[in-house]
Amino acid sequence: MQTVYLWFPGNAAEAMRFYHGVFGGQLTLHTFADFGRDDGPADAIAHGVLSGPVELYAADAAAHEATLEMRGVSLALLGTADAETSTQWFAQLAAGGEVLDQLQARGWGASDGQLVDRYGVRWLIGFEHGEGDESGANNPDR
Repeated sequence: MQTVYLWFPGNAAEAMRFYHGVFGGQLTLHTFADFGRDDGPADAIAHGVLSGPVELYAADAAAHEATLEMRGVSLALLGTADAETSTQWFAQLAAGGEVLDQLQARGWGASDGQLVDRYGVRWLIGFEHGEGDESGANNPDR
């Protein structure tokens, strides 16, 4: 299994609750106090896990740790969900963020798009056009 671990600058709980609202699944948050840590605020997140269709790990960075900065990398959700779900995820993640490349049909028979969400996480979201895709909006041949 592969996943990503994000270190936030003090807003890990907020970010993880946001991702839980977007992706669903199960969210578990442990504070510094839960782990007996004294290198940050007691209510800071020492370890957070979102399990479900998208899995993320996150924490609040302690004073000596670097925080999230995404350059030259994105979290790719390609083929992770169907067209409707992927489109919803894109819209929800884009709210309060910046769309870099609108989710749209591509000439190779798939749709994808890129954005940076309100927490600075860059996402590449896409899906293949299947036999059952009759919407026309997601099929470049219609």
